[in-house]
Amino acid sequence: MRVRRGPLREGRPWRLSHGLVGLPLALIVAVTALDISSPTTIHLGPFLVAAPALTAAFAGARLTGVIGALAVAAQILIGHLHGGLTTANHEAQIAALFVLSVLVTVFRYARDRHQRQLSQVRSVAVAAQQVLLWPLPRRIGRLRIESAYIAAEEEAEIGGDLYAAVPVPGGTRLVIGDVRGKGLPAIGEAAALIGAFRGSAYRNLPLPAVAAHLGNSVFWNLAHAPEEYSESFVTAVVLDVCDDGPRIEMVNCGHPPPLVLRNGRVRSLEVTDPALPLGLTAPLESDYKLESFAFGPDEVLLLYTDGVIETRDRSGAFYPLTDRLAQWNEPDPAALVRRLHDDLLRYAGGNLSDDVAVIAITRPPEYAAR
Repeated sequence: MRVRRGPLREGRPWRLSHGLVGLPLALIVAVTALDISSPTTIHLGPFLVAAPALTAAFAGARLTGVIGALAVAAQILIGHLHGGLTTANHEAQIAALFVLSVLVTVFRYARDRHQRQLSQVRSVAVAAQQVLLWPLPRRIGRLRIESAYIAAEEEAEIGGDLYAAVPVPGGTRLVIGDVRGKGLPAIGEAAALIGAFRGSAYRNLPLPAVAAHLGNSVFWNLAHAPEEYSESFVTAVVLDVCDDGPRIEMVNCGHPPPLVLRNGRVRSLEVTDPALPLGLTAPLESDYKLESFAFGPDEVLLLYTDGVIETRDRSGAFYPLTDRLAQWNEPDPAALVRRLHDDLLRYAGGNLSDDVAVIAITRPPEYAAR
């Protein structure tokens, strides 16, 4: 499962603009008609400035400028019909309306330009991340896996969430992590870490050695990065789901702990000696402690990034992940991920402020019995 919002569009749809353009036009006609029919002591022309301002709310700079020009023309017509086009009052109204229309048009042009630039940058980041985050197979070895990447709202920068899984002798090896930072630098660091993970996984190294390899890779990359990116780091969990018994072996590098679901109960896989996030030091293998946890065929393992637990509702309350999982008691990984996705968006009011990566894993009984 992969969920992503599309790139920003450069302007509002033409049909929407075409449908709403009648509002400022109607306003210009109404103000002009009322002003012409009113006594010369009553001046309704200043209300014409609402026409370009209203247009800027739903249309681009070009249409805003056209409506502004029509409003100025209407003001000139009013002055002419009232026989006082050259009076100081009408000249001031025309000049003020012209200046305000130009300012509104320039503002809309600047906003459109910013949206185009944001769209281009985000499109590049999205393309890079799509290459980086391959959808995980739904079957790896003896496991059923469902993964999801949920993109943040369009105005937010792409994050550095990452995950990968590979079969290794005796089980399946996975990593899930989150790079501190946003945009292309974070994606580049995530790509380097995933490359290092895949390159080391097939060497059948023990997990502490894999974690040390990843830590040194991130540390070396950051040491040669521009100064503004040199203080980044990566939180990650590296784990093996073993085939020869109902257990997980894991190294946690400052990442939110995985959760195990069973019969409406949620168990947090808290390690007793967590390591530092990757990239803060040049680590040794001895810096990482391997810990084991039970994981049976009737349980669901959930890996996630901190975007899940840091999602807030309108009141500012954090998303209650553990409570939700216990309430749902969902044993199917695909159904669990779909339900989590829908509930996160509903909780956040439709838009997430940070990207989210989730992996749900089960070990079917027919495989566990082998």
